Amino acid sequence: MDLAAFPRRPYTNGPTPIQRLDRFSRALGADGPTVYIKRDDQLGLAGGGNKARKLEFLVADALARGADTLITCGGVQSNHCRLTLSAAAKEGLRCRLVLAESAPGAYRPEGNGNVLLYRLLGAERITTVPWGTDLLAALDQAGAQAETEGRRPYLIPLGGSNPLGALGYLACAQELLGQTRESALELQHIVLPVGSAGTLAGLLLGLRAGHSAIPVTGMTVLNPRAKAEATTLDLIRATERFLGCPVTVPADQVVCLDVYLGAGYTLPTAAMLEAVTLLARTEGILLDPTYTGKAMAGLVDLARSGRFKRGENVLFLHTGGAPGLYARPELFAGV
Repeated sequence: MDLAAFPRRPYTNGPTPIQRLDRFSRALGADGPTVYIKRDDQLGLAGGGNKARKLEFLVADALARGADTLITCGGVQSNHCRLTLSAAAKEGLRCRLVLAESAPGAYRPEGNGNVLLYRLLGAERITTVPWGTDLLAALDQAGAQAETEGRRPYLIPLGGSNPLGALGYLACAQELLGQTRESALELQHIVLPVGSAGTLAGLLLGLRAGHSAIPVTGMTVLNPRAKAEATTLDLIRATERFLGCPVTVPADQVVCLDVYLGAGYTLPTAAMLEAVTLLARTEGILLDPTYTGKAMAGLVDLARSGRFKRGENVLFLHTGGAPGLYARPELFAGV
């Protein structure tokens, strides 16, 4: 699938590496799989992470439309908001954020983690709304306000997850298939976290369009399984229509497990704490407590329960987010 027709800003030099995790794999047990990791935490822009791939297409579109202000939304510790700010700084654009608070007062301007980076990267305005607010409506309102001030805003949805943003992970699938062909690496499974669904939607579409049948399991960190799968499938279909291509991904191949979500988004689990600590101490690689930590907890459990077996190669897509660790140091006080 040729993406050359779409404007794209280059935020990363070359493909992100795929690394074999020998010590981590041994820690999972002799009957477990060999685990590999694709380091999308090393993507360009401040701190890295999967949203950088989406922003390559979204920001290029903003520039083509003559925008002078990017406006997006997310949670208080949103990696997507951090990376959007970083892209805005790189392109000489202004940036405003709409942040949903999981509890009243959750956003503290003097806070750490991504909140610190919002300040450092120069967020022009931060608006907070209660958790459960219709973020699309709040985003539209922020855009309308910017227009009254004479700005030319470009609105980026939650997680950059629309058909244009999903192209970032369609491109990632092409990159991944090229890497595995070159290294003769045969993958039996791919695991990744799922929030706003753009990463899983784009990756699945890119793999199937590239004639790869590698199963992909999303570990939902935001919504229950049924909603996560429906959201992902809706975005896949919308992206297929956007590209003018036939249906490529069968509905039954969209899998989002919610058993590792715990009590809800941003709420820690014991399995997440173990997974983050295990990867750090065996491989020196940092995960985050909200997305990659819970997704890796799922991979660990599926390996220990025999779902992923000895002789199989399982790839974990590291979507970044390590700044979130520094906002919650108390979680790891006892490790």
